This record gives sequence, structure tokens and C-alpha cells, in this order.
Amino acid sequence: MAVKKKARQLAKSAPSLTAINRAVDTLSDIAAETKKAVAALSSDKKKLGNDTKRLRNKRAALMKKKKIATARKKKNASADNKKAVTAINKDINEIKKLTRKVSLLKSRVSEELSALKDVSKRAGAYDKAVSKVTKTLNKPKKKRKKKVVG
Repeated sequence: MAVKKKARQLAKSAPSLTAINRAVDTLSDIAAETKKAVAALSSDKKKLGNDTKRLRNKRAALMKKKKIATARKKKNASADNKKAVTAINKDINEIKKLTRKVSLLKSRVSEELSALKDVSKRAGAYDKAVSKVTKTLNKPKKKRKKKVVG
């Protein structure tokens, strides 16, 4: 007696349609979310760039002060002049630490932003293509006139 093989289940229309609709909706959502994320990260990167610029200018000003204070200290090695130089050096070291932190954050944000831009570009392209195809598929069928013989 031959054992009957189990028939392979065919795809049903309703679950297939819901799966397609879910996939299209998910793609649209991802495209919108990545677009928002790119905008948010771009503004964060810009803020970090402004912070870097501000810290760089502050450090340059402190270096000028340090040069002047060091010259004063060489002329007159009083306690006040020594304290001024050490205070300026302390401020410069704090600025260096902050600059390192900000530059590290900025590099992380830049990496994430570039990856997210790629994802956003792909998702947007797919979303546009799917919307074009959806428009063409949703067009009503053209009615053809029957030719009259006679």
C-alpha cells in the first residue's frame, strides 16, 4: 500500500493581501521615521559643531591670556601672578577635556547620521516605487467598446 504524500498548501488570497499591506505600511513608516531621525541627528550634529567652535574660541582666548600671564610672571614672580597662570592652565585643561568629549560625541553622531542617511535614502526610494506601483494597480480598468459589425 502506497503512502499518500501530504499535499502542499497553496497560498490563500486574504492572508497574502494582508501580508502585502502590512509590508507596505511598515516600509512607509520606516521611511517617515528615518526621515525624522535624520533631521534630529542633523540638528544634534550642528549643535555639537557650534559647541566645538565655541570651545575652540574659548581655548584660543585662554592661550592668549596664558601668554600674557606668563610674561607677567617672568617679570614679577609674585604669588598673584603664579595663581593667575595656574588658574588659566586649569581652565585650559577643562576646555581640553570638554573638547575631547564633544568631538567624540560628534564623531559618533556623524557615523550614525551617515548610516541613517543611507537607510533613509533606500527606504524613501522603495516607498516612492511602491506608491507608483500602487497608483498604477489602483487605476480602474478601461472599458472597451464593442465593435459593431455591419
